Amino acid sequence: MEVQSSQYLTRLRPVLRELLDALKARYPYASILATDAAMKNYSVSRSGIRIQENTTFGKRGFTARVYSGGGYMEYSGDSLTGDQIPEILDRFEKSLSRMAERYDRVPTPAASEEKLCFAKSTSYKTDPRDLGDRAIVERLVSIREEGLKADESLLECSVRYNYQILHKIFLSADRDLEQNIMFGDGAVFSMARKGEAVKNGYDSISLLGGAELLDSLPACAERALEHVRASLAARPLTPGVYDCVCTPTVTGMIVHEAFGHGVEMDMFVKDRALARSCIGQQVASGLVTMKDGAATSYEDVATFFFDDEGNLATDTVIIDRGILVSGISDAVSAARLGTKPTGNGRRESVGHKVYTRMTNTFFTAGTSRPEDIIASVQDGLLLDCPTSGMEDPKNWGIQCMVSYGKEIRDGKLTGRVFGPIVLTGYVPDLLKSISMVSDTVEHCGSGACGKGWKEWVKVSDGGPYIRARIRLG
Repeated sequence: MEVQSSQYLTRLRPVLRELLDALKARYPYASILATDAAMKNYSVSRSGIRIQENTTFGKRGFTARVYSGGGYMEYSGDSLTGDQIPEILDRFEKSLSRMAERYDRVPTPAASEEKLCFAKSTSYKTDPRDLGDRAIVERLVSIREEGLKADESLLECSVRYNYQILHKIFLSADRDLEQNIMFGDGAVFSMARKGEAVKNGYDSISLLGGAELLDSLPACAERALEHVRASLAARPLTPGVYDCVCTPTVTGMIVHEAFGHGVEMDMFVKDRALARSCIGQQVASGLVTMKDGAATSYEDVATFFFDDEGNLATDTVIIDRGILVSGISDAVSAARLGTKPTGNGRRESVGHKVYTRMTNTFFTAGTSRPEDIIASVQDGLLLDCPTSGMEDPKNWGIQCMVSYGKEIRDGKLTGRVFGPIVLTGYVPDLLKSISMVSDTVEHCGSGACGKGWKEWVKVSDGGPYIRARIRLG
């Protein structure tokens, strides 16, 4: 079934048109983004059952944008009536006047848009709203109870499920766009004790769809248990440079943290990203192709039809067989850099500024089988269960954490486990060392990404198994 249009936005559309017409009469460019978003979070744990409306991603409202005097100005609100339009016009005039008096603007070309008109929706199998809170909680409780039964050492097995239904309308002189999207994500967190040691295990899943995701959570519980058992068996690792095989989840963390933020082109404008000076240069092994885009070859929580500036979603090739060929951009940074927007202009909500943000970011598949990659390693580690990462776009440093690495000797797993492990180094050195890439790609979008510890949006990342030389500590 397809996600239906928002009745709220349908009723609001005539007023949005009225405001747009009034703005167009005064300014060379005007646009309006209107949103009706609802997100609900469910969790069951030792502390109890929690059902919560998410107010970060679940909001209604609008943002009006105008172009004047070589730059843009915006106004946002939680609701809109025809009576408010004169006040909004007055606020734009006063704000633009104050801006002209107080600041020297960085000249920005006006937006150039082709004519587009469409309404598109994603599909789902089970509507979580029809399933209801009681049935969802019962499923989560059952998964938790079965998870606890699987191992007597478990102190906790908490389960969560989130869904979001997102409706957006974008209007300008040349565009009338509508999108209706439903996605979900879930995760299982396990905790166990062995002697004095207490360790955690975590696994997650996401999809573009509805409550059918609940059917996949038992498998997440099994993988979370595998991770916690491995972490309990882990011993400290001697720091050094190792031959490593990265699972797809670790590859995804490297893609996102080590390189994704470094090609967000609003950082190019501010001269805060080394990637700007490396376009056209080799930054990775010839086996590496990296993509980002809401219209990529897979669908996840960051899939959409147009971004928050009315630009179409794309499938952007960032690294093409080792060569850095492009960054990703919002409309304003693209205008300042003289490039075409890639559909990566995203807001946390209508009350927040647009930034260049990743969407679905991943390395594409290679030709090797995962088992052959492991078999090729004489002495190294299979890295798994990523936990956190930090990026340094200006210097291309990397610091990522994984829970453990399984020892590989003579092409086989020995059963010895080391962890926790920190991945460090210079990003191009790591990417150029990639010598094998698997023929399968996995992805996940169970979390959210912040920009500067704020401005949260849903993203996904992933990739194949890779073999690389990595400095570990």
